[in-house]
This record gives sequence, C-alpha cells and structure tokens, in this order.
Amino acid sequence: MARIKGGLGAKKRHNRTLKLAKGFRGARSKQYRIAKQSVMRAQASAYAGRRKRKGDFRKLWIVRINAAARINGLSYSKFMYGLKLANICINRKMLAELAVNDAAGFAALADAAKAALA
Repeated sequence: MARIKGGLGAKKRHNRTLKLAKGFRGARSKQYRIAKQSVMRAQASAYAGRRKRKGDFRKLWIVRINAAARINGLSYSKFMYGLKLANICINRKMLAELAVNDAAGFAALADAAKAALA
C-alpha cells in the first residue's frame, strides 16, 4: 500500500494553530511546535478564567450588598439571615443591583430583615 503524506491536512492544522497564536511574542507565534504548546496553555487558562469569573462576580456582589447593609445598620451576614427568616428569596446579583441603583428599595428590604431578626 502506498504511503499517504500529511500534505493539505497538516498545513490546515498548522495554520489553524498559528492563527490562534497570533499576537504571541517571538517563536510562540511563528513556529508551529512552540505555538501549539502556547495555544494549549492559553486555552487551558481561558477555560479556568471563565470558571473563576463566576466567583469574582459573586465576591463583587457581596461587597456591594455589605456596604449597603452597613449603611442601613446591618452586617452582611445578619442582613442575609434576616432575609432568610423573612422568606425573601432574592439572589445576590439582584440585591447588589438594588444596592447600587435603588437605595430606597434596598432600605425596605433591610427593614424587613431587621423586623425578622427582632
């Protein structure tokens, strides 16, 4: 049986990887073997970063809720526990949005939490 060379398929694969490595420094964007390693690492880091971003946003929301809760005389943990006792189910993203854009609405929630705690 005759040997089949990589030819067009290999060229396509190399070009695809080199295109992903565009903007990398030196050999990382020019030589296929080194570019392949750099792209693999970059894609792994990007995947991890997408997972990490979710935690980063949660931290940001908690900081904003805590700041607004302290303005209303509660700590973050007491505020969240008060909401739980009052059967108010609002996620942290929406609470943070209220804290930033609707101080009066957040104050009403804080009062409900205080009443539930008392």
